[in-house]
Amino acid sequence: MDDLFAPSDVSWTPVSPKLAAVRRLNAAIMAGVLGLAALFGLGLTLGWVYGGLALLVALAALGWSWVLIGRNQRSWKYAERDDELLVSHGIMFRELVVVPYGRMQFVDVAAGPLERAYGIATVELHTATPATDAKIPGLHPDEAGRLRDRLSALGQAQAWGL
Repeated sequence: MDDLFAPSDVSWTPVSPKLAAVRRLNAAIMAGVLGLAALFGLGLTLGWVYGGLALLVALAALGWSWVLIGRNQRSWKYAERDDELLVSHGIMFRELVVVPYGRMQFVDVAAGPLERAYGIATVELHTATPATDAKIPGLHPDEAGRLRDRLSALGQAQAWGL
């Protein structure tokens, strides 16, 4: 079954562990904001015991997401073949996206403020069918630029009458 989502005949490249750090920081910020809002909102209306319980729930959710974020980051990988790009990710719900170079319309590189601070970027491939779009988060900026240029060149060279 593993060969279905990660063919063994290719050399897989994992994404940077910094992706987990960025996602964990995002989760911590969200848990902090929601936890404090719940603490004060419930504390002022129902009593501080309920506000404290809401804060504990937010912290427990943060702890659980901390573990899941690490597992998810380790599941992301990509491989370049002669005619297509493969992107695989997911733990419980696994996904393998195969994008033929000739079907690509354009390639985006994006990096938000936290991603730039951690030195990572996301490459996104767009095709005519949104279901076959693919993205690769957590790439070093040099690798993201190299991949963008390579995919763009291969997309133009192998365009199938588009």
